[in-house]
Amino acid sequence: MSASIAIIILIAYFCMLMVVGYFTSKNSNATTFYNANHSAPWYLVAFGMVGVSLSGVTFISVPGEVGNTHWSYLTLVIGNCMGYMLIAWILLPIFYRLNLISIYGWLEKRYGAKTRRSGSILFLISQLIGASFRLFLIVSVLQIAFFNSIGIPLWCTVLITLLFVWLYTFRGGIKTLVWTDTLQTIFMLLSLFITIFIICKEMNFSIGEATNAIAQSDYSTIFNWDWKSGENTIKQLIAGIAITVAINGLDQNMMQKNLTCSTLKECRKNMFTFSALFLITNILFLTLGTLLYLYANSNGIAIPEKSDQLFPTLALNHFGFFAGLFFLLGVTAAAYSSVDSSLTAMTTAFCSDIMGVTEKNPRPKLRVTVHLLFSLLMGAIIIIFNSSNNSSVVSAVFTAVGYTYGPILGLFLFGLCTKRQPNEKAIPYICVASPIIAWVINRYSETILFGYKFGFEILLLNALITIIGLAISSSSKQR
Repeated sequence: MSASIAIIILIAYFCMLMVVGYFTSKNSNATTFYNANHSAPWYLVAFGMVGVSLSGVTFISVPGEVGNTHWSYLTLVIGNCMGYMLIAWILLPIFYRLNLISIYGWLEKRYGAKTRRSGSILFLISQLIGASFRLFLIVSVLQIAFFNSIGIPLWCTVLITLLFVWLYTFRGGIKTLVWTDTLQTIFMLLSLFITIFIICKEMNFSIGEATNAIAQSDYSTIFNWDWKSGENTIKQLIAGIAITVAINGLDQNMMQKNLTCSTLKECRKNMFTFSALFLITNILFLTLGTLLYLYANSNGIAIPEKSDQLFPTLALNHFGFFAGLFFLLGVTAAAYSSVDSSLTAMTTAFCSDIMGVTEKNPRPKLRVTVHLLFSLLMGAIIIIFNSSNNSSVVSAVFTAVGYTYGPILGLFLFGLCTKRQPNEKAIPYICVASPIIAWVINRYSETILFGYKFGFEILLLNALITIIGLAISSSSKQR
């Protein structure tokens, strides 16, 4: 596929999103941006959240990771689904009862205003750098595949795409995202289905033959019972639950969409439906990954050194124009459904938690300004990532940012499970110290813990350290 065709496709794609943004933002009032006036259809929210939960990194990485850890990722996904059930039954009733714009408003009611700001700042740091990193990886793929050949620099690609995102979200906000996420999920799933179909056709597989080939291959191994391994099945399940509760249930980005439903009952319908779709979609991505490796092996195609490059390499160079077209649409949809959602969530959290915006005082001019500033800040971070020219440094920053969800999980768990009141002046220091201590333990875990290697469950350790800190600084006084 030529660069000119790729540019035409991307422009047409963003124009379509802008048309959707125009129509969905009609009759919007000052609070529509934050909660869609609690009028979003639950089934659209559920379907659209699939695209948001599966970012562009997931779209590329999960199929490639099959070659490294086989299907062990599935146990993490099952843990994720169990976590969604906990969110539906425990967290959603709390957030609905309080009618919050930002979910971190609960922290203020439980601990005080300083804790609310601390939790929100941790979210903003994680979301800003995490979303920038995900967009950076996808833009880098597009840059290498298409735009470098016609002299378009990465900074220009980044700023133009962020401008498009800002234009179709700055008025309708979360109301617009409910519809654009649905559209983007459709493109992502179309890319997935079409690629699977093309591989099966190329290898003369029927559905049954493809299923048997996958089941009989070494790539389909699911369970890992080595307790030292980061992919141990039990650790994956537990980590999946913890990650979901912390990074979805306690994350403004994901929960803001849930709270657009009109009632708690409809919101739970959304969560249960989304959970089932999430599981099915990840199974399909693992299926695709196995088929990609089987196809490459049977045709003597060299496996790229970086597993993330397998899907793009085959889709753009071996499966023909049609597959390349839908790969481009799929990876773009997966990337930007995450970016537009992150920008909206960061704007909401900053305006509500830091600037004191409420439904009675929505301050629309401030919201538009903040939304633009976060767009520019994300662009600046991506340009810095690119100029560092060191992927290991970028990955280390992204990994470190993941530690910031531990204190948020600890704050919510301590607040929900106890009635003790910590010294609020100490809480910001605890939130800073906890991830640092967790990182040090993780760094030397194999030495001090008899060969034990942390996986995703490092999040639980981080939260536990936060809880211990809160307990030490607390009294029996109830708030």
